[in-house]
Amino acid sequence: MAVIVLTVDQRDSRRSPDRVAATVAALAGVPTLRPFEQTVGDEFQGVLDDPAALAPAAESLLRDGGWHVGIGAGEVEEPLPPHARAGRGPAYLLAREAVTAAKNSPWHLRVRGDDPAARALETTLWLWAAVLARRTPRGWEVADLVADGLSYDEVARRLGITPSAVSQRAQAAGIVESRRARELATDLTARLLGKEPA
Repeated sequence: MAVIVLTVDQRDSRRSPDRVAATVAALAGVPTLRPFEQTVGDEFQGVLDDPAALAPAAESLLRDGGWHVGIGAGEVEEPLPPHARAGRGPAYLLAREAVTAAKNSPWHLRVRGDDPAARALETTLWLWAAVLARRTPRGWEVADLVADGLSYDEVARRLGITPSAVSQRAQAAGIVESRRARELATDLTARLLGKEPA
């Protein structure tokens, strides 16, 4: 069975408090085959089999900015145990290799897999990270409301600003580019999982 394994390690953990529990809780809404859980120390893992699940998980971790993210795409030994940390197989080894490489990589994120789509997914996530990194708190405010389904006019009313100001913030925040990156990441994840893109 092909899956995506995320192995995520806290950056600068020796100089900052353990943030694993709070981050795992923040990722609770992401659909998983095996939920995110702390493995050892300041690291956690999760197993995904839904192509649409990786993008929101990656966005949350990139937005936070405090993590080395390793993404492994491949097979796992079956039956898969009930806990993510107990699994075995190539996807786990690839995720471990990826999180190690992430410590010296752009945006602290790497993707490993045998399919060429793994490199394309990594490139997409790096470019998306660059868009997210330039987003200001005001940009995130607009992006979050748009993600909740509000139109620009509704966002303007909610924030007490003009629709033109919303449009300017949305453009500066790269909302359209971010949406495209999410779509592409989802399609590439589907390819890695051997599933048809949505």
